[in-house]
Amino acid sequence: MSRDIDVLVLGGAGVDTIVYVPELPLPYADSYMIDSGIRARAGQTGDFVALGLSALGLRTHHLDLLGDDPEGELVRALHREKDIPLTAIPQPAGTKRAVNLVSPDGRRLSLYDSSRGHPDDRLPEATVRALAEASRHAHVSITQPCAHALPVLREAGVSISTDLHNWDGVNPYHESFAYAADVVFLSTTALSDPERTMRRIVDRGRAEVVVAMAGAEGAYLLADDELTRVPALTPPSPVVDSNGAGDAFAAAFLFGWLTREAPQRCARYGAVAGAHACTVPATVADAIGRDELLARVAAAEAGTTAR
Repeated sequence: MSRDIDVLVLGGAGVDTIVYVPELPLPYADSYMIDSGIRARAGQTGDFVALGLSALGLRTHHLDLLGDDPEGELVRALHREKDIPLTAIPQPAGTKRAVNLVSPDGRRLSLYDSSRGHPDDRLPEATVRALAEASRHAHVSITQPCAHALPVLREAGVSISTDLHNWDGVNPYHESFAYAADVVFLSTTALSDPERTMRRIVDRGRAEVVVAMAGAEGAYLLADDELTRVPALTPPSPVVDSNGAGDAFAAAFLFGWLTREAPQRCARYGAVAGAHACTVPATVADAIGRDELLARVAAAEAGTTAR
């Protein structure tokens, strides 16, 4: 069977409105003047993973529900600009939207519009199956309705990854994703004991690797039953925004994983890409390229600075 797609990305397409605020949490006031502007741009988790994978030279295809609305056109335009194939299934409720408040130190507070979808929404099984059978790997966003596609992906014989984001280890919504994926990413934000949650994912599911990202404190890597700490790397320029850092980490990790690198090296790829993403304003859709990634990883391993 021909596998012409390296990674099929499911879900996570949408538009964010970016607002740079003076601080977080934002104190109550009647109004604030936002001198930097308030901007809507295409790019939610699936878009940014697809962008990161494509920038690293992986043949990437994105599948999701999109509305016939201005926000949907922004998403389509981003994929055209970046030459990332997109299969958009009509979504009568409209394209997913969010508002991201970003503080001067790059921290983010996201407000998600949960009205843009319905519990009975589905990605067409025939479409999922056809794309999966042409793919080596599938990265599944936890957005509705991607959980329903997991059995079809497994039947098609592709490996699966997912990002649980700020899962608390308890919410049952995330479990179908956590236990169906071969590679699982999540944040430590809501976890009191990251190792316990990571090991439960492995014990109850099929994950070969679990990565818990801890922002500026680095990440935890569970592979071959061994938990190791992945140090954060100093960004190559000032931190301006943490939007998309986790997506960049996941994309670079998968680049290494799909090229059969050891998990520890995959994690270094992720750390470099995540640090790079923190230097890119959220209003800009940009991702680290393969040559720069490899150069920065080599420099980090040698204890020098890539230029």
